[in-house]
Amino acid sequence: MELSLEMYRLVVKHVDNRADLCSLCRVNKRFQQAAEQALYNTICTSDARDTFELCSLFARTHRLAVIVEDLTLFVGDGEGSDNRPQSRVRLQNDFWSTLSEALKQTKRLRFLNLHIDNADDAAQAWILDGATFRLRTFYCDLQWDNHLVSFLNTQTDLDDLYIADYSISEDPAQTSASALSSLDPGALPNLSTLECTFTEAACSLVPTRPVSRLKTCFSKTRSPEKRKELSLLFSMLMETTHPLRSLDIADSSYSDAFSMELLASVVKLQNQVHDLRYLGTLVLPVDGPTRLGFYGLLRRLSSLECVEVDVSEWDPPLQIPTGVRALASELRLYCPSLQRVIFVNDFERTVISVSHGTYTLDLDSNTETMWREF
Repeated sequence: MELSLEMYRLVVKHVDNRADLCSLCRVNKRFQQAAEQALYNTICTSDARDTFELCSLFARTHRLAVIVEDLTLFVGDGEGSDNRPQSRVRLQNDFWSTLSEALKQTKRLRFLNLHIDNADDAAQAWILDGATFRLRTFYCDLQWDNHLVSFLNTQTDLDDLYIADYSISEDPAQTSASALSSLDPGALPNLSTLECTFTEAACSLVPTRPVSRLKTCFSKTRSPEKRKELSLLFSMLMETTHPLRSLDIADSSYSDAFSMELLASVVKLQNQVHDLRYLGTLVLPVDGPTRLGFYGLLRRLSSLECVEVDVSEWDPPLQIPTGVRALASELRLYCPSLQRVIFVNDFERTVISVSHGTYTLDLDSNTETMWREF
C-alpha cells in the first residue's frame, strides 16, 4: 500500500542517523525523496577535503543541490576529519572552480557560511559570480573585492552579514577596472545584523540601512587616532534607519578613560539607543568616584539588559562567584533593567544572570554570540 508523502516525511523525521537515512533512500522513490530532503537541507563540512567532495557532488547533481538551504563550508590546512593530510594541489587547481559550480547549482540557498583558515586562500570571491540564490545569512571570510561587492549588490534579502575583510581604494589615479567598487546605495536593504572586523566597514554599511545589531573593533591604538575613529563611527550610527538593540565594540587596548568616552558617546546617540539591550565591551573603573560617573551614564540606558565589562585591571582580581555577584548587584542598583552581566578578566568571560533577585553563575551562555540574541 502506497503511503502519503506526509507519512514518509513523518517516518524520516524520527530518524536522526545519517546512515539510516541513506538506507531509506534505497527503499523506494517516496522514501528517497523524503530522506534526501533531510540529508541535504542542512550541510556542514569539517575540512577542505570534505568540502571538495561535497561540492563535486552538488556540481554534477542538480537534484540534490537544489535541496540545500543551509551550507557551512570549511577550508583549512592540516589534516581532515579522517586524519588524512589535505592536498594543497587539489585546493589550488580545481577546488575553487568546483566550489563555484556547486554554488551555481544551490539555487535555494538561504544560509551560507564560508570559513577560510588560510589568508592566502581568501582572494576567491569570484566563486560567487553567477550564483542566483538570495541569502538571509552570510558568513564570509573572502577578501573584499569587486566580485564580493557585485554579489552583495544582488542580496536583497540578506539580514545577517559577517565580513572579515574590507577595503575601498581612495586613490583617484587608479583605473575603474582596478579600483574597488562600492556597494550600490540601495544594496542590502534588509541588513539588520552586521559583524565586521573593521570600523571602516561599519561606517560604510550602516548608514541608510536598518542595522540594529553591530559588532566591530577599533583598529587604532593611540588615543587621538582612536578618538577620531570613534567620532566617525558614531556619526555613521546616527544614520541607521532603525534604533540600535545591540552594540559590541572590541578594542585592542582597553582603558577606563576611553571607555568613559565610548559610553558617553553611546548616550549621546539618544533616540538611536532608546531601545539598546546589549552593550560591550567597557572597562569598569576601579576608582570609586570614576565608577560612579560610569554608573551615572549607564543608568541613562533604561532598556539595557546585558552589559559586558572588563575587570582585568582590578587588583586583587574579583573572586568567582562571590565577587562578580556582588559587582553585578552594584551595577543593577544604577541600571535595574540588567538581566545579565558579562565580566571579562584577561579574555576569560564570566556571566552572571539575574532572575527574581537571584544572581546565578551562568555556565551555558555562549558569550561570543550573545550580542545577537537581543
